[in-house]
This record gives sequence, C-alpha cells and structure tokens, in this order.
Amino acid sequence: MKNPMKGTLIVLALWGVCLVTTTRFAQAAAPGSIRVDGSSTVFPITEAVAEEFQAVERGARVTIGISGTGGGFKKFCMGEIDLVNASRPIKAMEIAACAAKKIDFVELPIAYDGLVVVVHPTNKWVDHLTVAELKKIWAPEAKGKVTRWSQVRAGWPDREIHLSGPGVDSGTFDFFTEVVVGKSGAARGDYIASEDDNVLVQSVATDPAALGFFGLAYYEANKTRLRLVPIDDANDANGRGPIAATRENILQGRYQPLARPLFIYVAKSALARPDVVRFVDFYLKNAAAMATETDGVALPETVLSQVRARLQKRTLGSAFSAAAAGATLTDVLGGR
Repeated sequence: MKNPMKGTLIVLALWGVCLVTTTRFAQAAAPGSIRVDGSSTVFPITEAVAEEFQAVERGARVTIGISGTGGGFKKFCMGEIDLVNASRPIKAMEIAACAAKKIDFVELPIAYDGLVVVVHPTNKWVDHLTVAELKKIWAPEAKGKVTRWSQVRAGWPDREIHLSGPGVDSGTFDFFTEVVVGKSGAARGDYIASEDDNVLVQSVATDPAALGFFGLAYYEANKTRLRLVPIDDANDANGRGPIAATRENILQGRYQPLARPLFIYVAKSALARPDVVRFVDFYLKNAAAMATETDGVALPETVLSQVRARLQKRTLGSAFSAAAAGATLTDVLGGR
C-alpha cells in the first residue's frame, strides 16, 4: 500500500525549495535602502533629490530622517546610515568618532544657505540688528538677564523678548553660536529650542514679542507670516551696513557672517554599493536645480565641478572642519 503522506511530504519539500529560492532571488534583486539622516536645513534638498531619483531609478529606496546635524553624525559614525545631511562641517570629535569605528567618508558641499533672523510682522521697532546685539541677546551670560527688548537697544519697547532657535544637535545652532557668540555651542538655555524648523516658524509667527533664527528655506516658505531682519556686520570692510538675507547677497558673500555652505557626507563603504554611487552622482548633477526648487541657494557650476571631482577621486576627509566660519567654498576647495 502506498504511503499517502510520502507524496505530500515530497510536494511540501519541493514547495519549500521553491520558496527559499524565490525569497533569495527577491532579496538579491531588491536594492538595499539608502539611509540618510541629519540636518533639517538640508532635508528639503535631499528629499527633493530622493524623489526625483526614485522616479527614474526603478526599485530604488531612500529613507531620510531628521535628527539634526549632530544626531546624524552620531549615527553615521556608528555605521548606522550611509549619508549625513549636514548644515555645518564635521567636527574634530566627530572625525575621531568615525575613525574609531573605521568609518572613512567623502565630504561634498551641495548648496549655500543663510541663517535668517526673524520677528513677527507686527514688530515695527526692529529695523535691523548688529552682530554685537545678537551676541548680547544670545550669549550664555544673557540668560535671565537680557529679557526685554529695551535692554537690547535704547528706545525699543519695555516688553519681554521671547526667543526661539534650533536645539543643541543642530548644525544651525553650532554655526550661529560660533559666528555670533564666538564659541560653538555657547548660548543661553532659556529659549524655545527645536530640531524642527517648522516649530520655530510657528513660535515666531504667533508671538508679536518673539525673535528667532533658522535656515533661509523655512523663511522663504513662510515669508507672509514673518518679517526678515537685516544684519549689520561691524567687521564688514566695505561698510555696507545692514544686509538682508537674499539669495543674491548670500551667493555674492555680502550677507556675513550668517551665510554658510551645506553638505552631504558619504561613507566610503557605502560607495562600494552601485545604488549609492548612482544616488550621489544624481544628487550632484541635480543639486543646483533642487536647491533652487527648495528655496536654497544653488552653487555655481565652477564650484560644483570641484565637488564632483572630490567624489570621482574619492577624496577622503574634511577640507572644511578647520576652516574659519564664513569662509567661501572657493576659498576652501581651491584646487582640491
């Protein structure tokens, strides 16, 4: 008598072999997700690039988080992500953290940005601010002491000043404190802090006594709800007086010291993957268009060609970590 279970077991065994084979084929055929995290300022540009890339690269997957530049570098140096969006150059301690985990990287500037200082549209007394006045407001020693507009400049109203700005993991926070206060990370702690720039926009747009700072793109997207404050740099050798954060002023180097380059950092190990190489190539080919589309400031082609050369040569390390704040891309890249 034939064993009815024998035929069943053979069928199940064959089905199992087919299932394993199909599963392995699917896993081999599907590209891995390209993992990105970091700056909320760079996020809109990378998101726009990722959307276009996934539209032309069938099956490509790009996941993008927003944990701030510092948070992004922590993940990057642990090998958890492939790329970092960064609104400032990598710090020495972050380079050391990456080296400890044997994470080599290529540094790629992708756009310019300006930090904007904004007030509520009904604020009519602030015509401009000097860098010295910004320092007076934001320095650590101002905590609990500089709390009213009248303390910033004589003749301004005797009413509370309510401050908003990025949190400590933000590259925007690091850059602002370095160029305004004189030391990266040095700032008063009694202000509304958030890694989400939309929260900062809302805090100023709903408060007539507020003052905040964040990246240009978020002002451009909300300019009817905010008023831009021109900045007067006393170190401006040309004596141009207060300058507004427009794209032209940023690109021409007139808006100082609150203009800066934006970056992506790519792990060398990730560049061994064809999908990552295609994504980064696509990013640099479309960086100017995507920066403009997302209200950023596009790099000139002369600079982008130097950046593409860094990728092609797999130039490792940072050219910007030791550069002075406010240095132009051309100054730093030179012939590198």
